[in-house]
Amino acid sequence: MQERIQQLANTYLPELINWRRHLHQHPELSYQEFETSKFVQDKLTEWKIPFEVMAGTGVIGLIKGKNPHTKTIALRADMDALPIQEENDVPYRSCKPGIMHACGHDVHTTCLLGAAKILEETKEQWEGTVKLIFQPGEEKNPGGASLLIKEGVLENPRPDGIFALHVHTTLEAGKVSFRPGKVMASADEIYITVHGKGGHAASPHAAVDPILISAQLITALQQLISRRNDPFNPCVLSITSIQGGNTTNVIPDQVKLMGTFRALNEKWRFEAHQLIRTTTEQLVASMGGKADLHIDIGYPCVVNEMNLTTKAKQLACTFMGASNVSETEIRMGAEDFGFYAQEIPACFFRLGTRNTEKGIVHGVHTSKFDVDESALEHGAGLLAWLAVSMNPAT
Repeated sequence: MQERIQQLANTYLPELINWRRHLHQHPELSYQEFETSKFVQDKLTEWKIPFEVMAGTGVIGLIKGKNPHTKTIALRADMDALPIQEENDVPYRSCKPGIMHACGHDVHTTCLLGAAKILEETKEQWEGTVKLIFQPGEEKNPGGASLLIKEGVLENPRPDGIFALHVHTTLEAGKVSFRPGKVMASADEIYITVHGKGGHAASPHAAVDPILISAQLITALQQLISRRNDPFNPCVLSITSIQGGNTTNVIPDQVKLMGTFRALNEKWRFEAHQLIRTTTEQLVASMGGKADLHIDIGYPCVVNEMNLTTKAKQLACTFMGASNVSETEIRMGAEDFGFYAQEIPACFFRLGTRNTEKGIVHGVHTSKFDVDESALEHGAGLLAWLAVSMNPAT
């Protein structure tokens, strides 16, 4: 079965490249993946794979092998792009101004389509059921995963395990990496409005300066993380936007702050939320102002189930060779795949897409991001191999 999957993945590589380039040329923002969803639906229809549409643009397919009730494995790919203007000079450059597949979701969708075609063609040779999850909205709260789960994507049938891959720009094409346990951080958005009292900049005593208050608040929030958190417990608090005032001689009435909070410990995550609230309210009040604070709770930590991920890594070594399989580093980036991991055994792994010799070295979420398309063969093949080989019950 391994050789059959490898042979099919290699045979389909030209098609995979064409699909990926089509998707790359036609990116769509979160929850607006209408053309992408139709492209996926058309492929599944062509291959006679039954599917349903969920959460607006999500496409959920089902492939039944022999003895379909023995196990169910879910494979997930995200489909949305980012609001970035592409700078690559390539034939498949985005044709939509200001929108780009800069996080590799075109690769993820293509790999899952490739796996689906392989699985459908070989379904008389493997046991169980494979659920295909083509997901919208990974890049934007509340996360398409949370919407699909609310609509029942993990039921009828309920998967025994779920897998997803993500492009990895520091790992050469032809390689993959896995990590059991915590692998990515939670992500929450912070919005603060500091209200003061405006006035003439030459008479600060007659005003309540929200810019000064905001400067003190930013410093205090950084101290909160450095002095209230265990240094062996990774977390990040970054204030990324300050908006207030528009001239040199006027103290404004208010300042708006935005930022992000990341953590790898769910208990500390929500303890920190309360500390952020208390610090903000008390400090601002002590300086004569008033604060409006909103913490938009986002994605949970991604925690790979230990047994499932260990087995998956072993299977990857068999499929790709042990020298091409390594351990993923912990990252403070976030992924809404964490919602699935809270519900069922999950494994989120990395697919190498770098090619230093070809200059394919730029990171995700940048205007020059690209991939070595040979990685599509490995991604599609490995997803199919994991689905047919994995038995979470053993």
